[in-house]
Amino acid sequence: MDKLIITGGVPLKGEITVSGAKNAVLPILTAALLAEEPVTLSNIPHLNDVTTIMELLGRMGVQLTVDERMNIEIDASDVDNYKAPYELVKTMRASILVLGPLLSRYGEAEVSLPGGCAIGSRPVDVHIKGMRAMGAKISVINGFIHGHVKGRLKGAELKLGKITVTGTENLIMAAVLAEGKTIIHQAAREPEVTDLINFLNSMGAKISGAGTSTIEIEGVERLKGGNYRVMPDRIEAGTYLVAAAMTRGHIKVKDVDPNTMTVILDKLREAGSTVTTGDNWIELDSKGARPKAVDINTAPYPDLPTDMQAQFMALNVVADGSATVTENVFENRFMHVHELRRMGADIALDGSNASCTGRETLTGAPVMATDLRASASLVLAGLMARGHTIVDRIYHIDRGYERIEEKLTQLGAKIRRVSSHHYAKECENE
Repeated sequence: MDKLIITGGVPLKGEITVSGAKNAVLPILTAALLAEEPVTLSNIPHLNDVTTIMELLGRMGVQLTVDERMNIEIDASDVDNYKAPYELVKTMRASILVLGPLLSRYGEAEVSLPGGCAIGSRPVDVHIKGMRAMGAKISVINGFIHGHVKGRLKGAELKLGKITVTGTENLIMAAVLAEGKTIIHQAAREPEVTDLINFLNSMGAKISGAGTSTIEIEGVERLKGGNYRVMPDRIEAGTYLVAAAMTRGHIKVKDVDPNTMTVILDKLREAGSTVTTGDNWIELDSKGARPKAVDINTAPYPDLPTDMQAQFMALNVVADGSATVTENVFENRFMHVHELRRMGADIALDGSNASCTGRETLTGAPVMATDLRASASLVLAGLMARGHTIVDRIYHIDRGYERIEEKLTQLGAKIRRVSSHHYAKECENE
């Protein structure tokens, strides 16, 4: 198992390019099941989660061709297996996104329930209820969702009741080939949902209302193929910008859409950094100053994403002043707190609130990643800590950050990846 070893105290400086968005590419890959012709996707990040979805599609009979630039051609014309097994779904909850496309195009699906999630419960009842309203017969037996529909799904008016990104995406994909009109109320407004809609419309779907809480889908009989470039990853961009603010650095991130990151950029300005933007770039200059503590409240888009909570907490523990971080989306997303405390962070927990009092510096320590964004916060803390920080179980970070150690090295950070075997040998030789 690999580890990251970080020597802190270096201000980040330079330029990096943002990868394609993990949270956009996963639903878009599953949506390719709906096309009767081959689809070619570009700007695909090389991530473990992408590999998992590709393996799942391959087991279903999808033909996948990857070129040297990580462009993926997907041909779903020979799908002959409609099952998503537990051993794949348990490693990544986004696998549930095959349910809508399978039911919509093939009339049959057998998808494992995702099971537990480190950051809290993410029930799939919204997905099931919506597809039943569209005419699917669905039962849950022995941990599997079994779905069948005779003929086409039927358009319906769906009131989701609570905002769910994957629920919105799954129901959009189910509705595109349904008979008649589907209206989704309380739809998620995230840019990644909009990217999925843009992809589907490029193949001939008729979807309106992207970016609003009411989405209308006029069902069509078929989707054609085509080419599509996945949007840039706003969470990856935000993570590196927070890292620059924390380390009192000056960086530029390229191939990014600043319009999807308004709240994140506002918080970085509130923390004292100078932030400038262009059509596809963002520049942050801390002017060498210690960041100011900022209160954080997570909520669905357009508010601050829960996926940036841990990174801003890492900023607050080295910032000037005190601030409160409130997690409103997931009930168990503070597992990084205990690891940050090992590095000297002053954090008091009270339910969904974490009160942070900034310290001038942290102390390097062995820490353990518990989920994707928590692991990012530990890397960021390591960049500011005196001495060495060893981040273990970094397979979590590889789920959502492409070559994080290479990009941080580009910005001047002292960070390297080592296997457990090599690390043990290094320790013996010291």
